[in-house]
Formats: sequence, structure tokens, C-alpha cells
Amino acid sequence: MMRTRTVDVVIVGGGPGGLAAAQGARQAGAEKVLVLEREDRVGGILNQCLHDGFGLVHYRQALTGPEYAHRARQEALAAGADLVTGAMVIKLTPQRQLTAVTRQGLLTCQAGAVVLATGCRERTRGAIAIPGTRPAGIYTAGTAQNLINTKNLMVGRRVVILGSGDIGLIMARRLTLEGAQVLCVAEQRPLPGGLERNVSQCLYDFGIPLHLSCTVTKIFGAKRLEGVELSQTDPQGRPIPGTGRRMDCDTLLLSVGLIPENEIGAQAGICLDEATNGAVTDPFLQTSVPGIFACGNSRRVMDLADFVTIQGQTAGGNAARFLQGQPLTPMPPETANAMAKGLPQPGVTTCVRCPKGCRVTLTPEGQAEGNDCPKGEEYAKQEATAPRRVLTTTLKIAGGSLLPVRSAAGLPKDRLLQAMEILRRLPPLPGPVALGEAAWKDPFGLGIDLVATGEPAVPR
Repeated sequence: MMRTRTVDVVIVGGGPGGLAAAQGARQAGAEKVLVLEREDRVGGILNQCLHDGFGLVHYRQALTGPEYAHRARQEALAAGADLVTGAMVIKLTPQRQLTAVTRQGLLTCQAGAVVLATGCRERTRGAIAIPGTRPAGIYTAGTAQNLINTKNLMVGRRVVILGSGDIGLIMARRLTLEGAQVLCVAEQRPLPGGLERNVSQCLYDFGIPLHLSCTVTKIFGAKRLEGVELSQTDPQGRPIPGTGRRMDCDTLLLSVGLIPENEIGAQAGICLDEATNGAVTDPFLQTSVPGIFACGNSRRVMDLADFVTIQGQTAGGNAARFLQGQPLTPMPPETANAMAKGLPQPGVTTCVRCPKGCRVTLTPEGQAEGNDCPKGEEYAKQEATAPRRVLTTTLKIAGGSLLPVRSAAGLPKDRLLQAMEILRRLPPLPGPVALGEAAWKDPFGLGIDLVATGEPAVPR
């Protein structure tokens, strides 16, 4: 069945950028705002990102991915946006006419303005051309994250991770917590590509080796991956002949970069950056096609969902202003990436209480240096005496669905693996638990509850 709608603003993509664009468009005066999301629920990649650290800029509070997605969804709904899931946009014209495949059949929308919030996709093995066989056990890091966090499927037991982007670092920790042995993270460049705080908390906390100027040059295995060849690289990132060594493993995760997703925008003729595939926009987030705007990772890959949200609000607001013939608002400067990257230095604590990631040192007298606020001194002293970490994971619900949870407070860092062993012995929850409510009362004997952070995910 074919349906036709006429709306003021259509947003393609229901991740943090798209939800913020919907809110921004409504607040700027657009009456009919429609979000089209191809997945079964809005929130985008945040739904599978169980870890905390989101929201420090936008909400001034550390949230997990599902918690951030829930807030963004509620704000878009409260603003009056129409959120449609299971809707795959397959066509966009320069005249801002969209065609989508939905559960009810084809939907054609004539929009006054369009916001592209299509996010990005991962580079695969084919994109980096690793020689060797094609066995099972090779995943992009995001695919592995989705399988573990939303489908309760373990991808392997002896794991090598290629690439030190943030998702690769985060998956090194997640796999370790789930009982896998992460043999190493290999990085082609001389410095890690992820945030400094992730190198510290995801690798150093668990003693996972980080091999810099190193890459995978061969795959071994027939039906299942049996091992990889690791080789040193020169300053240009090219493998150095004769340096290869085999490392036996059953799983290889690839965290080798992200590519803005712009196939729909390209149909409408928007200009794309030849190097990144990102949508080229003016300072008002408008593309080369009038009335079509872009935000977040569809423009360029960003470190924080908070920055994507801020951009989305501007893009949505400008889409509404375009309809009204009003002056457009420039993109806020704070959406530029400014996160600390690199290797944590001995004697220096990378603060994680805010996105600045201050590098704090303690003098022999116990005074903090290098911090921009009192939180840095507080965190550095805690790290020096009794480091603690918030534990995020999932609990099984009777019937098979998974509930994302976090500890209500930080656990001692050296108790994380033991805590996961305790959770593996717990029976399934009898039913769903409301967001923010305790799923288990004090399971570790430390006076710390496990709290639900999102809606249950049903493995399919």
C-alpha cells in the first residue's frame, strides 16, 4: 500500500542527531516534524553502547548509551515530533521528496526541509585488504558489540583487536569482562586513535597489551579463524617485511575507522567530501542542495554523542527557519572535537569526570596540578588511593531478553572481574525492570545495587 504525507521537516535517522534535530525543528516553529528510523527503536548506536561517559557536555551528567538515548527520545516526543521506526528511506530528490519502505508499505513524503542524520558505518576487512583466508571469527568492533550487548552472543574466547579507535578499546574491556582473553590491541600508527581515558580504563586497567606501529598482515584458518600475522609498520603505516609473527586466536575485531553514511544524500546531489565521504555543509549546516541539512557523523565522525546532539538541534532549527524564510543560525563552535587523545603518561592521571580529560599530577605534598576544576583533583586522589569504576553490563530476563544495567556507584577497580563472575551465577530476572530502578539489590555485598539503564533488548 502506498501512502503520501506532506510535512514541514523530515529527519532521516533517529539517533542522537536526528532526535535532537526533531526537537530543534519543533522548538523553532515547524509544525509537522517526522523522524524516519530504519531500526525497530530510535536511539541509534547508543542502544548497544552500555558503557557510561555520555552526556557530560549536554546533560552535565555521566550517562550510559541507553540512558542518553532514552532522554533524547523523551525530549523529541515532548517537543511534538512524530517518530516512525522500521522505516528505511530508499530515495531522496533535490525537491525534498522522500520514499521510505515501512511496515505498512511504501511511504512518500514531500518535505519543506530535510535533515540528514544518517550517522556512519564501519570500515570492513575488505576496505583494508588483509590477505589470507576467509574464516568465521572476523568482525567489525561494532558488530561484535551488537551481538554481545543486544543478542547475548559471545563472539570468541581468544581475541586480537586491530585498531585503537574508541569502540575497539571499549570492546577490549567488554570482552575481558565477559570472560574472553584479549591478547592485544594492534595499532598501525605510532599513537592510539582513541581517547586517552579509554586507553587508560579499557586497556591499562586489565593489563591488555597495546602494540603501536603494528598491523595484521595475514589471516590463518579455514572454517574458523586460527591465528593472525602481526607485522611492524614504518612511519607511513606500511608493513615492514620480515617482521611478521604469528599470534594464535579465534577472533579478530576490526576497529579501523568510520565512514559517514551518505548514500541517500548523494541521490539528491549533495556535495560530499572526497576524502571522508562526509556531507559538505556551510556554517549553518545546509548542504549544497537548498533545504537539505546534515548534522553529526553524516558530516564527519565526532568523538562525543553530545556534540552530535548540539549539531542536530542547530540543523533542525535551521530547517524550520529555512521554511519560514528566517535567518539561519551558525553551528555552535563547541561542537568541534577537542577530546584528549594519546598515551597516558606515567604519574599522570587522565580525569574522566568531564570531556576535557585533564592530565592531573599530584605533588609529593598531595596537591593537584594540571586540573581545570576541583573534580580533577578529587579524581586524581581517588585514582592514587582507591580507584573505582562503574560496571555496565546486561542481565538476562526470563524469556530471553536482555536488560542493560549499571552499578549505582563505582566498584573497586580490582573487583570488576569478580563482580562479573557473581553476575554470571545469578538466575534470570523474572521480568522487565523500569529505567532507574534496582534490578538486583547489592549483588556484590558492597552496598551497591545494579540499576536498569534502558529498555530490554529482545535477541532476534
